[in-house]
Amino acid sequence: MNSPDFSLEALALAGGASRVAGVDEVGRGPLAGPVTAAAVILDPARIPAGLNDSKKLSAKRRIALAAEIRTVAQVSVAHASVEEIDEHNILRASHIAMERAVAALVPAPDYLLIDGNLIPRGLTLTSEAVVKGDGRSVSIAAASIVAKIERDAIMMDLAQQFPGYGWETNAGYPSKSHKEALQNLGVTPHHRRSFKPVHNILYQE
Repeated sequence: MNSPDFSLEALALAGGASRVAGVDEVGRGPLAGPVTAAAVILDPARIPAGLNDSKKLSAKRRIALAAEIRTVAQVSVAHASVEEIDEHNILRASHIAMERAVAALVPAPDYLLIDGNLIPRGLTLTSEAVVKGDGRSVSIAAASIVAKIERDAIMMDLAQQFPGYGWETNAGYPSKSHKEALQNLGVTPHHRRSFKPVHNILYQE
């Protein structure tokens, strides 16, 4: 599998764009915590070496890259809350987080590369949906790394407040120990009530 590169960004720049942002989210699958999105505009002359899909990197490498990305690129991060996930649905909430991340970028981008096959409806900028984008575009890969680091930090903090669910290691994903803790300790305010394992505990017959 090839590593992500700058070719999609270069095409957009050649077509008249001046600031191309990669956009990605993390946290659709967990039973607890927010969904987090990041938007990143890389400087073509200062692209960090080793950018890749955050899931393919070690935690240590992600942390180092996230710090470097923040030093050499324009970065913004945004979230959609558990309440918003339950009110809308996880797909729409992840799009809301993406829209917020793009809106907070300074200077504003004029072209977006968005991970996935859908463009959030609130985005009015010229946008391109890129399937498996974190493996194709360095800008999207950078966004995936920053979003994961930010969300993991939130879950580590919540793990201190609500011990026993293993959020410091599972980040809210439905691991065996997390699901057992749900049964034994109950549902916290940070659990997504619209997600089936949580819903079933709340509304057991």
